[in-house]
Amino acid sequence: MNEQPRHGIRPDDALPPVEPPSAGFLVQLFVVPLTIVSCGLFVVWGFYWLAQMGNDPESYVRALRRNNEGRWQVALNFANDLRGPGGATLKNDAKLAGDLAGILDDEMASGRTSGSGNAAEQAQTLCNYLCRALGEFAVPEAAVPLVKRAGDANNPQTAQAAVEALAVLSANLTAAGKSFDDPAAVAAAVLKASTSDLVSLRSSAAYTLGVLGGAPAIERLRQLVDDGGGDVRYNAAIGLARQGDEAAWQTIEEMLALPDAVPAAGDQKGQAERYRRAMIVVNAIKGVGLLVDATK
Repeated sequence: MNEQPRHGIRPDDALPPVEPPSAGFLVQLFVVPLTIVSCGLFVVWGFYWLAQMGNDPESYVRALRRNNEGRWQVALNFANDLRGPGGATLKNDAKLAGDLAGILDDEMASGRTSGSGNAAEQAQTLCNYLCRALGEFAVPEAAVPLVKRAGDANNPQTAQAAVEALAVLSANLTAAGKSFDDPAAVAAAVLKASTSDLVSLRSSAAYTLGVLGGAPAIERLRQLVDDGGGDVRYNAAIGLARQGDEAAWQTIEEMLALPDAVPAAGDQKGQAERYRRAMIVVNAIKGVGLLVDATK
Protein backbone atom coordinates (compact mmCIF):
# COMPACT_ATOMS: atom_id res chain seq x y z
CA MET A 1 0.00 0.00 0.00
CA ASN A 2 1.47 3.22 -1.17
CA GLU A 3 1.29 6.11 1.25
CA GLN A 4 1.18 9.69 0.19
CA PRO A 5 4.22 11.54 1.29
CA ARG A 6 3.62 13.61 4.38
CA HIS A 7 4.79 17.15 4.50
CA GLY A 8 5.26 18.88 7.81
CA ILE A 9 3.28 22.02 8.50
CA ARG A 10 5.47 24.88 7.57
CA PRO A 11 5.38 28.17 9.51
CA ASP A 12 4.38 30.05 6.39
CA ASP A 13 1.28 27.86 6.07
CA ALA A 14 0.07 28.57 9.69
CA LEU A 15 0.64 32.33 9.99
CA PRO A 16 -1.01 35.15 8.05
CA PRO A 17 1.17 37.38 5.97
CA VAL A 18 3.00 40.04 7.93
CA GLU A 19 1.58 43.51 7.33
CA PRO A 20 2.51 46.86 8.83
CA PRO A 21 0.18 47.91 11.73
CA SER A 22 -2.73 50.11 10.78
CA ALA A 23 -3.34 53.55 12.22
CA GLY A 24 -6.44 52.27 14.03
CA PHE A 25 -4.41 49.54 15.71
CA LEU A 26 -1.83 52.06 16.89
CA VAL A 27 -4.59 54.28 18.26
CA GLN A 28 -6.05 51.37 20.25
CA LEU A 29 -2.65 50.23 21.46
CA PHE A 30 -1.16 53.55 22.52
CA VAL A 31 -3.49 56.56 22.27
CA VAL A 32 -6.58 55.10 23.99
CA PRO A 33 -4.70 53.80 27.08
CA LEU A 34 -2.80 57.08 27.26
CA THR A 35 -6.07 59.01 27.18
CA ILE A 36 -7.56 56.87 29.95
CA VAL A 37 -4.49 57.29 32.14
CA SER A 38 -4.43 61.05 31.47
CA CYS A 39 -8.11 61.39 32.44
CA GLY A 40 -7.47 59.45 35.63
CA LEU A 41 -4.55 61.67 36.54
CA PHE A 42 -6.62 64.76 35.76
CA VAL A 43 -9.43 63.61 38.08
CA VAL A 44 -6.96 62.82 40.87
CA TRP A 45 -5.27 66.19 40.39
CA GLY A 46 -8.67 67.91 40.42
CA PHE A 47 -9.61 66.37 43.79
CA TYR A 48 -6.17 67.25 45.17
CA TRP A 49 -6.57 70.82 43.93
CA LEU A 50 -9.99 71.18 45.56
CA ALA A 51 -8.68 69.69 48.80
CA GLN A 52 -5.82 72.17 48.89
CA MET A 53 -8.25 75.04 48.39
CA GLY A 54 -9.78 74.29 51.77
CA ASN A 55 -6.40 75.03 53.34
CA ASP A 56 -5.90 78.22 51.33
CA PRO A 57 -9.04 80.37 51.00
CA GLU A 58 -7.23 82.80 48.72
CA SER A 59 -6.99 80.01 46.15
CA TYR A 60 -10.79 79.97 46.10
CA VAL A 61 -10.83 83.69 45.41
CA ARG A 62 -8.29 83.37 42.61
CA ALA A 63 -10.24 80.52 41.03
CA LEU A 64 -13.51 82.45 41.27
CA ARG A 65 -11.97 85.45 39.54
CA ARG A 66 -11.00 83.40 36.51
CA ASN A 67 -13.50 83.58 33.69
CA ASN A 68 -14.10 79.88 33.05
CA GLU A 69 -16.99 77.43 33.08
CA GLY A 70 -16.02 75.73 36.34
CA ARG A 71 -16.37 78.72 38.66
CA TRP A 72 -19.84 77.75 39.87
CA GLN A 73 -18.41 74.44 41.14
CA VAL A 74 -15.70 76.35 43.02
CA ALA A 75 -18.38 78.55 44.62
CA LEU A 76 -20.36 75.46 45.65
CA ASN A 77 -17.29 73.80 47.16
CA PHE A 78 -16.46 77.02 49.01
CA ALA A 79 -19.97 77.21 50.49
CA ASN A 80 -19.68 73.60 51.61
CA ASP A 81 -16.26 74.25 53.20
CA LEU A 82 -17.67 77.22 55.09
CA ARG A 83 -20.44 75.05 56.46
CA GLY A 84 -18.13 72.14 57.23
CA PRO A 85 -16.17 71.42 60.41
CA GLY A 86 -13.14 73.35 59.19
CA GLY A 87 -15.06 76.47 58.28
CA ALA A 88 -15.04 78.20 61.68
CA THR A 89 -12.06 80.38 60.83
CA LEU A 90 -13.29 81.17 57.33
CA LYS A 91 -16.72 82.22 58.62
CA ASN A 92 -15.20 85.10 60.57
CA ASP A 93 -12.99 86.45 57.79
CA ALA A 94 -14.56 89.78 56.83
CA LYS A 95 -12.00 90.38 54.08
CA LEU A 96 -12.86 87.06 52.49
CA ALA A 97 -16.55 87.95 52.56
CA GLY A 98 -15.69 91.25 50.91
CA ASP A 99 -13.77 89.46 48.16
CA LEU A 100 -16.77 87.25 47.43
CA ALA A 101 -19.04 90.29 47.40
CA GLY A 102 -16.81 91.93 44.81
CA ILE A 103 -16.88 88.83 42.61
CA LEU A 104 -20.68 88.69 42.88
CA ASP A 105 -20.97 92.37 41.94
CA ASP A 106 -18.66 91.90 38.96
CA GLU A 107 -20.60 88.89 37.70
CA MET A 108 -23.92 90.69 37.97
CA ALA A 109 -22.49 93.77 36.26
CA SER A 110 -21.21 91.65 33.37
CA GLY A 111 -24.77 90.96 32.24
CA ARG A 112 -24.01 87.30 31.63
CA THR A 113 -26.94 86.15 33.77
CA SER A 114 -29.40 87.92 31.46
CA GLY A 115 -28.12 86.16 28.35
CA SER A 116 -29.19 82.82 26.97
CA GLY A 117 -27.76 79.35 26.61
CA ASN A 118 -25.29 77.44 28.72
CA ALA A 119 -23.10 80.46 29.52
CA ALA A 120 -26.01 82.35 31.06
CA GLU A 121 -27.10 79.30 33.03
CA GLN A 122 -23.61 78.83 34.47
CA ALA A 123 -23.37 82.54 35.33
CA GLN A 124 -26.69 82.35 37.16
CA THR A 125 -25.63 79.22 39.02
CA LEU A 126 -22.40 80.96 40.03
CA CYS A 127 -24.31 83.93 41.47
CA ASN A 128 -26.65 81.61 43.37
CA TYR A 129 -23.76 79.75 44.99
CA LEU A 130 -21.90 82.98 45.75
CA CYS A 131 -24.97 84.14 47.68
CA ARG A 132 -25.10 80.80 49.44
CA ALA A 133 -21.43 81.10 50.39
CA LEU A 134 -21.94 84.62 51.76
CA GLY A 135 -24.79 83.34 53.91
CA GLU A 136 -22.45 80.83 55.55
CA PHE A 137 -20.31 83.61 57.07
CA ALA A 138 -20.72 84.91 60.61
CA VAL A 139 -19.73 88.53 60.00
CA PRO A 140 -22.16 91.45 59.49
CA GLU A 141 -20.23 92.57 56.39
CA ALA A 142 -21.60 89.60 54.46
CA ALA A 143 -25.10 91.09 54.64
CA VAL A 144 -24.34 94.11 52.45
CA PRO A 145 -24.13 92.30 49.07
CA LEU A 146 -27.02 90.01 50.03
CA VAL A 147 -29.29 92.95 50.86
CA LYS A 148 -28.39 94.49 47.52
CA ARG A 149 -29.30 91.33 45.60
CA ALA A 150 -32.39 90.47 47.64
CA GLY A 151 -34.06 93.63 46.41
CA ASP A 152 -33.13 93.15 42.75
CA ALA A 153 -36.41 92.59 40.94
CA ASN A 154 -34.59 92.22 37.61
CA ASN A 155 -33.02 88.93 38.67
CA PRO A 156 -35.47 86.95 40.83
CA GLN A 157 -33.25 83.85 40.94
CA THR A 158 -30.38 85.76 42.53
CA ALA A 159 -32.86 87.61 44.74
CA GLN A 160 -34.22 84.31 46.04
CA ALA A 161 -30.73 82.95 46.69
CA ALA A 162 -29.85 86.15 48.57
CA VAL A 163 -33.04 86.07 50.65
CA GLU A 164 -32.40 82.47 51.66
CA ALA A 165 -28.77 83.28 52.45
CA LEU A 166 -29.86 86.12 54.75
CA ALA A 167 -31.81 83.61 56.85
CA VAL A 168 -28.68 81.47 57.27
CA LEU A 169 -26.51 84.51 57.96
CA SER A 170 -28.95 85.77 60.58
CA ALA A 171 -28.82 82.43 62.40
CA ASN A 172 -25.02 82.38 62.21
CA LEU A 173 -24.73 85.90 63.60
CA THR A 174 -27.10 85.09 66.46
CA ALA A 175 -25.13 81.95 67.31
CA ALA A 176 -21.93 84.02 67.36
CA GLY A 177 -23.48 86.71 69.58
CA LYS A 178 -23.48 89.24 66.75
CA SER A 179 -26.12 91.14 64.80
CA PHE A 180 -26.60 92.94 61.51
CA ASP A 181 -25.04 96.39 61.25
CA ASP A 182 -28.25 97.65 59.61
CA PRO A 183 -31.13 95.31 60.53
CA ALA A 184 -33.69 97.74 59.11
CA ALA A 185 -32.10 97.51 55.66
CA VAL A 186 -32.09 93.71 55.86
CA ALA A 187 -35.76 93.61 56.83
CA ALA A 188 -36.69 96.11 54.11
CA ALA A 189 -35.02 94.03 51.40
CA VAL A 190 -36.77 90.83 52.49
CA LEU A 191 -40.10 92.62 52.89
CA LYS A 192 -39.76 93.85 49.31
CA ALA A 193 -39.04 90.32 48.12
CA SER A 194 -42.18 89.11 49.90
CA THR A 195 -44.29 91.20 47.49
CA SER A 196 -42.89 89.50 44.37
CA ASP A 197 -45.21 87.97 41.79
CA LEU A 198 -43.16 84.75 42.00
CA VAL A 199 -44.46 82.24 44.53
CA SER A 200 -40.99 80.76 45.09
CA LEU A 201 -39.52 84.15 46.03
CA ARG A 202 -42.44 85.02 48.32
CA SER A 203 -42.07 81.61 49.97
CA SER A 204 -38.36 82.14 50.66
CA ALA A 205 -39.06 85.65 51.92
CA ALA A 206 -41.72 84.32 54.30
CA TYR A 207 -39.24 81.86 55.76
CA THR A 208 -36.55 84.52 56.21
CA LEU A 209 -38.98 86.99 57.80
CA GLY A 210 -39.76 84.32 60.37
CA VAL A 211 -36.07 84.03 61.18
CA LEU A 212 -35.49 87.79 61.32
CA GLY A 213 -38.48 88.63 63.49
CA GLY A 214 -39.42 92.16 64.47
CA ALA A 215 -42.73 94.02 64.24
CA PRO A 216 -42.67 94.72 60.47
CA ALA A 217 -41.80 91.09 59.72
CA ILE A 218 -44.58 89.72 61.95
CA GLU A 219 -47.12 92.10 60.44
CA ARG A 220 -46.20 90.93 56.94
CA LEU A 221 -46.28 87.27 57.97
CA ARG A 222 -49.84 87.71 59.24
CA GLN A 223 -50.74 88.78 55.72
CA LEU A 224 -48.81 85.97 54.06
CA VAL A 225 -50.67 83.22 55.94
CA ASP A 226 -53.57 84.07 53.60
CA ASP A 227 -51.40 83.97 50.45
CA GLY A 228 -52.64 82.01 47.45
CA GLY A 229 -49.44 79.96 47.34
CA GLY A 230 -49.43 76.99 49.68
CA ASP A 231 -45.69 77.08 50.38
CA VAL A 232 -45.95 80.80 51.14
CA ARG A 233 -48.71 80.20 53.68
CA TYR A 234 -46.87 77.32 55.29
CA ASN A 235 -43.56 79.18 55.64
CA ALA A 236 -45.41 82.21 56.99
CA ALA A 237 -47.17 80.06 59.58
CA ILE A 238 -43.93 78.47 60.74
CA GLY A 239 -42.35 81.92 60.88
CA LEU A 240 -45.17 83.19 63.08
CA ALA A 241 -44.86 80.11 65.27
CA ARG A 242 -41.15 80.78 65.62
CA GLN A 243 -42.06 84.25 66.86
CA GLY A 244 -44.71 82.87 69.22
CA ASP A 245 -47.60 84.48 67.32
CA GLU A 246 -50.92 82.61 67.58
CA ALA A 247 -51.96 83.82 64.12
CA ALA A 248 -50.12 80.72 62.90
CA TRP A 249 -52.66 78.23 64.31
CA GLN A 250 -55.18 78.14 61.47
CA THR A 251 -52.59 77.50 58.76
CA ILE A 252 -50.79 74.94 60.91
CA GLU A 253 -54.09 73.09 61.21
CA GLU A 254 -54.35 73.20 57.42
CA MET A 255 -50.87 71.71 57.13
CA LEU A 256 -51.69 68.88 59.53
CA ALA A 257 -54.91 68.08 57.66
CA LEU A 258 -53.32 67.59 54.24
CA PRO A 259 -54.55 64.25 52.81
CA ASP A 260 -52.06 61.44 52.35
CA ALA A 261 -52.47 60.05 48.83
CA VAL A 262 -50.63 56.76 48.28
CA PRO A 263 -49.04 56.84 44.79
CA ALA A 264 -49.04 53.91 42.42
CA ALA A 265 -45.88 51.85 42.05
CA GLY A 266 -43.42 53.64 39.80
CA ASP A 267 -45.22 56.99 40.07
CA GLN A 268 -42.19 59.14 40.86
CA LYS A 269 -44.11 62.40 40.73
CA GLY A 270 -46.68 61.03 43.15
CA GLN A 271 -43.95 59.76 45.46
CA ALA A 272 -42.26 63.17 45.43
CA GLU A 273 -45.56 64.85 46.27
CA ARG A 274 -46.14 62.43 49.13
CA TYR A 275 -42.67 63.17 50.51
CA ARG A 276 -43.38 66.90 50.24
CA ARG A 277 -46.62 66.41 52.15
CA ALA A 278 -44.72 64.50 54.86
CA MET A 279 -42.23 67.35 55.23
CA ILE A 280 -45.07 69.86 55.54
CA VAL A 281 -46.65 67.80 58.32
CA VAL A 282 -43.30 67.46 60.12
CA ASN A 283 -42.81 71.23 59.98
CA ALA A 284 -46.36 71.76 61.23
CA ILE A 285 -45.64 69.54 64.24
CA LYS A 286 -42.51 71.58 64.92
CA GLY A 287 -44.63 74.72 64.65
CA VAL A 288 -47.01 73.37 67.29
CA GLY A 289 -44.04 72.79 69.58
CA LEU A 290 -42.80 76.33 69.02
CA LEU A 291 -46.19 77.81 69.85
CA VAL A 292 -46.57 75.68 72.97
CA ASP A 293 -43.11 76.69 74.17
CA ALA A 294 -43.94 80.36 73.55
CA THR A 295 -46.96 80.20 75.85
CA LYS A 296 -45.12 78.66 78.79
